[in-house]
Amino acid sequence: MDRAVTAADRPMRSGGADDGVRTDAGSAITAAGHGGEPRDRAPAGVSRREALRALAGVASLPAICAAFDADAAPLSYNLSPQPIGDGVWLIRGAQEPIDRQNGGAIANVVIFSSSEGAVVIDTGPSKRYGLELASAAERLTGQPVVRVYITHFHPDHVFGNQAFPAQSLAAPQGVVDGLESLGEDFAAAMYYTAGDWMRGTEVVRPTRIVTSGTEAFGGRRFNLLTLAGHTNSDLAVFEENSGILVAGDLAFLDRAPTTPHADLATWRTSLTSLSTIEHRLLVPGHGPAEDGRRAFVQTRDWLDVIEAKIRGAFDRGLSMTEAIGEPLPAWTEKVALARYEYERSVMHFYPKLEAGGWPRVDEKR
Repeated sequence: MDRAVTAADRPMRSGGADDGVRTDAGSAITAAGHGGEPRDRAPAGVSRREALRALAGVASLPAICAAFDADAAPLSYNLSPQPIGDGVWLIRGAQEPIDRQNGGAIANVVIFSSSEGAVVIDTGPSKRYGLELASAAERLTGQPVVRVYITHFHPDHVFGNQAFPAQSLAAPQGVVDGLESLGEDFAAAMYYTAGDWMRGTEVVRPTRIVTSGTEAFGGRRFNLLTLAGHTNSDLAVFEENSGILVAGDLAFLDRAPTTPHADLATWRTSLTSLSTIEHRLLVPGHGPAEDGRRAFVQTRDWLDVIEAKIRGAFDRGLSMTEAIGEPLPAWTEKVALARYEYERSVMHFYPKLEAGGWPRVDEKR
């Protein structure tokens, strides 16, 4: 097992103005501003402030009050897998920010049965979640988990890895690289955010590297699509026999997409590619599973909105604070966390605009 960090006995560290993080009682963990001083053992080019700001977008962190209060979390995720096909189950993530009530369980997870063992897509936010997921998969299928596909490196999808055999963990190389560079900072931030839910959680990188192609075993055919856009390395999985397409965070539905590591033009290209797949059911990374392509359409519409709003505000000379206050279209009122994620996206992209590093939609790349 590749042990990068243990959160079990991580001490609380008091933050200050130099790193943009406050952890004193009654304060919020925030990711205001950009830049900042690097932490003690930061990967090259990654500061603690940058990692925490990234997590704020990944996990949709609002203000988190009283970082460690006296009330213990219930410490059981009470997973409720719902059948979505013959031998296929979905565990829905909460349409919420990560907090000490949900323990970070905000992402969708899928379980497939096969004659050779259970197959899981994504492992959730913590060791505790991973252990409950492994138990649920074995109970439902009558067999242990033999393959785990990881869709990307964001912590709400990958921090349950240590509950599964190392040789079962499969992901594109970019996912492994992302965990190598950001995993320790994500773990620290998640422990501050979710508290005791994270106890004992370690960053475990997948050992099996996958590329686009088909893996057939146990009566299942998993078409693996290595894409990008939500991050620089995203994996979507289409299981032919069930007709179920698991899009990871390349698709969101009725919940605003997160953008801390997004390339919007690449993301749109991936959505176009996924839209060509004839599927029976589409499982987004966050939100309900449905037939049709509503998740692809809504995700693309959101990307168009935030790009137009943010670039338009910048071109009009608005400050970041003023851009954050820009109105959103009426349709977004029915999308969970729309205002919050828009504000996070302004924080992600405004520095790129200021640096001239955010290409226009119509600009050749």
